[in-house]
Amino acid sequence: MPTSPETTAQPGPSGRGPRHAPVVVIGGGQAGLAVGYHLRRAGLAPEEEVVVLDDAPSPGGAWPHMWDSLRLFSPAEHSSLPGWRMPATRDGFPRAEHVVDYLTRYEERYGLGVRRPVRVTAVHRGAPDAPRYRLETTEGPWTAEAVVSTTGTWRRPFWPRYSGQETFRGHQLHAADYREPSALAGRHVVVVGGGNSAAQLLAEVSTVASTTWVTPRPPRFLPDEVDGRALFEIATRRAVALARGETDDGGVGGLGDVVVVPSVMEARSRGVLQARPLPGEITREGLRWPDGHEEQADVVLWCTGFRPDLGHLAPLRLTRHDGVPRTTGTEVVGEPGLHLLGYGDWTGPASATLVGVGRPAKDAARAVVEHLRGGQPKRPEM
Repeated sequence: MPTSPETTAQPGPSGRGPRHAPVVVIGGGQAGLAVGYHLRRAGLAPEEEVVVLDDAPSPGGAWPHMWDSLRLFSPAEHSSLPGWRMPATRDGFPRAEHVVDYLTRYEERYGLGVRRPVRVTAVHRGAPDAPRYRLETTEGPWTAEAVVSTTGTWRRPFWPRYSGQETFRGHQLHAADYREPSALAGRHVVVVGGGNSAAQLLAEVSTVASTTWVTPRPPRFLPDEVDGRALFEIATRRAVALARGETDDGGVGGLGDVVVVPSVMEARSRGVLQARPLPGEITREGLRWPDGHEEQADVVLWCTGFRPDLGHLAPLRLTRHDGVPRTTGTEVVGEPGLHLLGYGDWTGPASATLVGVGRPAKDAARAVVEHLRGGQPKRPEM
């Protein structure tokens, strides 16, 4: 796409007013880098026609904040962003620091020019005769014809609410804040949650502390031979089937919830993967179940997931379904030029994973380019 003074990133007249770029990508983690790569391949110049704003002080997205022992579910060659295969590791599936190094080198390799730390605090619709979107950021305002939001979920850990929770005298910790098990040594830890994070942290914490595992339903373990490669293939087949109008087989959810990585397999051999149902309330000393059974606890470790970090889009008052903005693919319904990427399957099959984000990122980039070429579409009625 040819550039011009009207389409490249630039300040306002005489250096005043908002800076402008045809496309602003919000977030410089794996999803932001993947869409930046595809926009570059489509002919849009990084830092001029595509500006990536990331609020972290350094590359890596959420990965620098993960717990120390975390490993991917797949080998490096099956955990790559588009264009460049993740370098292999010598000790099995890659650790989080290997992913951080890969993402750092990836944005350098493709010259994506991520601006950081810059936090986008609000996105507004522009005036009728102005660029479609106006963004408020910590480095001043920007305008853009298209916006791709890739802020993920890490900054919004979900804390369930239980009767009596505020009276608990022990320590409550979310998986987002957990790093390594030594601080929990010798204590009794209740791990809450039925997914992969809960199973992995239970496996680790149980080596230094006594544990109780509570889950909303009996945990469902995938077959031992299933890893991230198979999960991505299953998710992709499901998306294709649904697009064809075929019966939903449940995809990955139809197989189970927990991947049996080596640490979980070892914990299984020690007999610590026995789960109790969720308690009815939390007491000063621990937990109480509806049948009257009580258990003391020193720590409650909440492995209860995350929610999309979309507060910056609040001024747009987007139409929602099941608690998230309505989308067709990655594009927000009624907002041509606004795309959401990497928040979960509702923004593309496996789009919250390294290997899965490439396809929806390519689709989003294609739609953005078509939007720019089509000029200013009619804005929806307010």
